[in-house]
Amino acid sequence: MHDIRAIRENPEAFDRDLERRGIAPLSAELIALDDARKGAVSAAQAAQERRNALSKEIGAAKKAKDEARATELMAEVARLKEEAPGLEAAQGEAAKALDERLAAIPNRPKDDVPPGADEHGNIEYRRFDSSRERLAQGRQHFELGEATGLMDFEAAAKLSGSRFVVLKGQLARLERALGQFMLDLHTGEHGYTEVVPPVLVREEAMFGTAQLPKFRDDQFAAGENFWLIPTAEVPLTNLVRESILAEDELPLRFTALTPCFRAEAGAAGRDTRGMLRQHQFNKVELVSITAPEKSAEEHERMLACAEAVLQKLDLTYRVMTLCTGDMGFASQKTYDIEVWVPGQQTYREISSCSVCGEFQARRMNARYRAKEGRGVGFVHTLNGSGVAVGRALIAVMENYQNPDGSVTIPSALQPYMGGLTRIEGPKN
Repeated sequence: MHDIRAIRENPEAFDRDLERRGIAPLSAELIALDDARKGAVSAAQAAQERRNALSKEIGAAKKAKDEARATELMAEVARLKEEAPGLEAAQGEAAKALDERLAAIPNRPKDDVPPGADEHGNIEYRRFDSSRERLAQGRQHFELGEATGLMDFEAAAKLSGSRFVVLKGQLARLERALGQFMLDLHTGEHGYTEVVPPVLVREEAMFGTAQLPKFRDDQFAAGENFWLIPTAEVPLTNLVRESILAEDELPLRFTALTPCFRAEAGAAGRDTRGMLRQHQFNKVELVSITAPEKSAEEHERMLACAEAVLQKLDLTYRVMTLCTGDMGFASQKTYDIEVWVPGQQTYREISSCSVCGEFQARRMNARYRAKEGRGVGFVHTLNGSGVAVGRALIAVMENYQNPDGSVTIPSALQPYMGGLTRIEGPKN
């Protein structure tokens, strides 16, 4: 959500930022909507002030025993009373029109975000090379999983349709191990507080983190005013909604391992084989709530925390700074971590770390009271994958695959696997 006062104060800067996102200037339209809102407020206030003044005049007329004047004034009061609901409705409609328009506009990019129309404009920030020899090619995860009988897409389709999977046996345990490993890392070494949040949230929570209303078609509704979370970003960030925190409480750092649900309405025909793009998947989420002057530093810290997962798994990856045309709706700046997957002979996103500034905080009314009497302001919010569990499973399977179809278990995960060092290949 944007601050209409800031837009009025510097409309040219607002339009320049939107232009960097490929959006035509909107400041004039927004200021006109705000003028209409202010006009409706003024009309309602003027009518109320007139009623108050008339009430005093009526009292004076009656005191002077001027019944004719009193009757005339009372008639005008009655007329103003009849007009009041219409004026209040006009005020509400004007405010709603402005709020809805503001809510549909993406966040303004930071100055250091590279320009670009799509993923081709993204810039490599840094990379990490595995200590093992990188596989240039290999079997894809679903080929490995189906050969062992531990990854079953047909059974999932019978249960739920396409874009679901059933994991069994050692692969099911490996996925569980990955999630537990990530939680232990982020809570034990990175200082995040583990949370077990609801996976059903109200519409207000989805609006707060900007999944609604713009991305309604990508979400799963679950009855009246309930939605399945597309990521734990939604409940974790909304933990501070409608609150005023003390600056000393900040930063707050939360992590959660949850199932996530996405309709993938905008991804028809993409990644239809395997586990890369599922309607249901598990993910470890990282969320930070900070004071504004600390959010850039926290963004780099969050990125490093997500990277640590892949480094401990000894997986080759690169970090990309997303360009203005490839960033998410609520983001000011985003880093994507892309892991090498030899089955596709390419890098695929496994984590996205974003700083949102006060964009989400305004939608949630999440504020903090600054030290030394500096008043109350909006917090800054950040979120990142720490990391996507299903995609980490894909990366481990494809990078640790052996010629016989078995998969070596990374040493960091072996304690979570009961000491198991290998998932056996298909039986001959």
